[in-house]
Amino acid sequence: MVTVRLPDLLRRYTEGQEVVELDGSTVREVLDALVVAHPDTRIRLFDDDERLHGHLHLFVRETEVPADDLDTTPVEPGDEIDVLVAIAGGSDDVRMRGFRERSTVEEALAAALDGVEPLEPEAVLVTECAGRVLASDVVSEVAVPPFRRATMDGYAVQADDTHGASTYDPILLEISGQSMPGAGLDASVGAGRAVRIMTGAPVPDDADAVVRAEDTDEVDGKLAVRAGVAPSRNVGRVGEDIDPGTTVLTASRRLLPQDVGLLSSIGHDPVQVHRRPLVRIVVSGDELLAPGSTPAGSKIVDSNSPMLSALIERDGGVPEVIRLPDDAGRMRAALAAPGADVIVTAGAASVGTEDRVPLLVAELGELAVHGVAMRPSSPSGVGRIGGTPVLLLPGNPVSCLVAYDFFAGPVIRTLTGLSPSWPYRVVRLPLRTRIVSQIGRTDYARVVVRDGMVEPLAVSGASVLSSVTRATGFVIIPSGLEGYPEGTEIEVHLYDAGALP
Repeated sequence: MVTVRLPDLLRRYTEGQEVVELDGSTVREVLDALVVAHPDTRIRLFDDDERLHGHLHLFVRETEVPADDLDTTPVEPGDEIDVLVAIAGGSDDVRMRGFRERSTVEEALAAALDGVEPLEPEAVLVTECAGRVLASDVVSEVAVPPFRRATMDGYAVQADDTHGASTYDPILLEISGQSMPGAGLDASVGAGRAVRIMTGAPVPDDADAVVRAEDTDEVDGKLAVRAGVAPSRNVGRVGEDIDPGTTVLTASRRLLPQDVGLLSSIGHDPVQVHRRPLVRIVVSGDELLAPGSTPAGSKIVDSNSPMLSALIERDGGVPEVIRLPDDAGRMRAALAAPGADVIVTAGAASVGTEDRVPLLVAELGELAVHGVAMRPSSPSGVGRIGGTPVLLLPGNPVSCLVAYDFFAGPVIRTLTGLSPSWPYRVVRLPLRTRIVSQIGRTDYARVVVRDGMVEPLAVSGASVLSSVTRATGFVIIPSGLEGYPEGTEIEVHLYDAGALP
């Protein structure tokens, strides 16, 4: 089967399908099969002389096919035909240029990360720093604990006084006082004496061990010791946990709950962390309803902005959602408004008449990349407006997710102070069924893991969001490969880190 990818203007004649799979050995045969399957596409594709309309451009394997060569250009199963519309700028439109010579994934990522550095530090309270990223190493100025302390409930003693004690021949000691956590210590041990002590309480200076409570009995005001202890037994030394001058946490670490506890234990407050980037999400489309609505008629509910918001929060950013109709003026204002550290757009990124975002980014700043040799998400783009990175994501939900993970996520994580690497657990497992790809294109294949083996779920289907929720994870097929044969051990990126043992 050959995949035909259609622009928005033609999807209304294919029951809303962006992608249609058809048989044929030439481009013309595939288009004829499209017309048979969806008759209303005929007059939109061909004129009265059965020639391709002049405003349409066809690409196979990222190469444009001249209108006169449709009958002679061969296609093979697995090929993809892109049908693009030359819109108001003509063939010199910036959107068409990007699709003629698509960037590689590596080139697009390099453009996205160009000049991106972690944001400046800010001070936050230790009680509010969980999940934030350290801007600098943390060196303890104190010892933890700062005093010798008991690690058991029992009695502080001089170890020599307990030598030879047993159940049948206990040693009797005088009880000279007690030591409690947080209380001042005014008791001493001395030879032949003991101090009652609780876990965490300071050990008297002249005691060198703590005998456990269960190895003793109090009889008529005296302590009967039924087991001897060695010096230092059950006594925590000064700095046993942390010595002064120790680097306890290093820069770029995302603070875990236990890290917060450690910082509090050494009195490190406030904490210097990288500022969280404000990420403006611009979602556009006349057909969109707000999240929480019920789809009706030709309207669909915006699934991209809540998904992107969750991804941005995962990566340490602060999302700000702007939902707009297909209105150039309002889009321009949303893109040009100051205050955002990153702008992420979803939709209006391709080459249709309503796909204005690439033109507006080029008008307001620089459009470095538009059109990437990947599947899904080929209409992705990278730009800058006044120094602010702009990541153009497709509107189809799966494409939006994929483009975010490839390009927007690394930018946001870098600004946050994290590694740009993908935040997914990776496992290596054998492939049950082969995965077919195309040389020169990076593919993102959704997969499921069953009985310890990987099965492809989908490569195409950019609008089928449920394919991602049904998947265990995904596999990346690099542009230099035609896929992976059955039995190959491959890397699977897991959506849920706990999905597999």
